[in-house]
Amino acid sequence: MRTSLRALAVCAAATLMSLTPSPAHADRPAHGCRDVGFPVPQGTIAGTLCLPDQPTDAVMILMPGSNYNHVYWDFPYQPDTYNFRQAMNRAGYATLVADRLGNGASSRPFSLSLTATATADALHIMVQALRAGLAGNQPFTKVVTAGHSLTSGTSVMEATDHHDVDGVLLTGYSHALSVPDVLGVIATYYPAVDDPEFAGRGYDSSYLVSRPGSRAADFYGIDPDPQVVALDEATKETFSLTEYPDGLRSTLPGMSSLIDVPVLVADGSRDRLSCGPDFDICTDTPTLYAAEQPYFSPAARLRTFVLPGSGHAVNLAPNTRDYQAAVIDWMKSVVG
Repeated sequence: MRTSLRALAVCAAATLMSLTPSPAHADRPAHGCRDVGFPVPQGTIAGTLCLPDQPTDAVMILMPGSNYNHVYWDFPYQPDTYNFRQAMNRAGYATLVADRLGNGASSRPFSLSLTATATADALHIMVQALRAGLAGNQPFTKVVTAGHSLTSGTSVMEATDHHDVDGVLLTGYSHALSVPDVLGVIATYYPAVDDPEFAGRGYDSSYLVSRPGSRAADFYGIDPDPQVVALDEATKETFSLTEYPDGLRSTLPGMSSLIDVPVLVADGSRDRLSCGPDFDICTDTPTLYAAEQPYFSPAARLRTFVLPGSGHAVNLAPNTRDYQAAVIDWMKSVVG
């Protein structure tokens, strides 16, 4: 599987810290996984396609939001708990984990050229490639997109522009963003060229990363595993603020109502970005449903899920397996 020099260093450090990453995360594709690339106007989107043990015609495209790369969906520490990709493969679904432009193994164009619209267009290219038969695999007849935060927005944009997917999973997303908290999180960003991990690696000055030590308050809820937070900090990723303006349009009334396939919105109850003032809309699953249902059409067959105690990064909460189970149950209703 894609592994940068920084990721290798992280794995070595994790071993010293007595983390126990799965052997499948060595410097090679895991069993049943292969690296793939998607040419797009600004370069190449890098991804890893993983197949379950049994045949399937259903695939999930997993894209990380800003601040993250593919590690968010394919987390190496305690993978039986935190690795969403492996959980979906065990449930019988293929997965394509892809880095956005500007981070991970994907191309790194001029930062101010990055937009959520370009990411949505790239997502459409991936959907079509999977339906046509990617990397020698038979065509997938059922394609579900899964986004986190920023890429939940791009998933909304892709689904409303192209109507070519069978379901949409939106995490770290709602129509009730807490603007003060969004601005508070943005205030913890600074240029990647000023960060010791990224300085001297060719980033232009408008690529941003989170400041060291800020991620626990920004993205986590109640009592996260400190080993998880440390590894998250070590694998943080670059992004550009130019990805935000058009991406945030997906949280305004109107766009999501055009989705005509099943939707699951999943948030943590302590998500300071997506749960509104005082976490009001994430008190529980029915409360989130009542808040979000007006923004979706009946064709979306909207379902919601609230993960108690989790912050914005629902994949990395200690009880994330409950969220994984909710997604699998929803997937059964969507693609079988």
